Amino acid sequence: MAQKITIDGVEYDLDSLSENARAQVVNLRATDQELARAQALVAMLQTARTTYANALKAELPVEADAKSKGAAKK
Repeated sequence: MAQKITIDGVEYDLDSLSENARAQVVNLRATDQELARAQALVAMLQTARTTYANALKAELPVEADAKSKGAAKK
């Protein structure tokens, strides 16, 4: 059974495409894989950043928090 690809709503047999067109399909697939990997990396880095920010907040002195709240009320 021949592999098919759909582009702009039109289905094509990969075997019927030119060698250059098949190469572009390979390029598109590789690019999609890299984008997925990059998106996963961004999600991981955002999670790490949030964790580091929360750890920093936990390390801040309590009186500094009370002073800043008091200053905001004035």
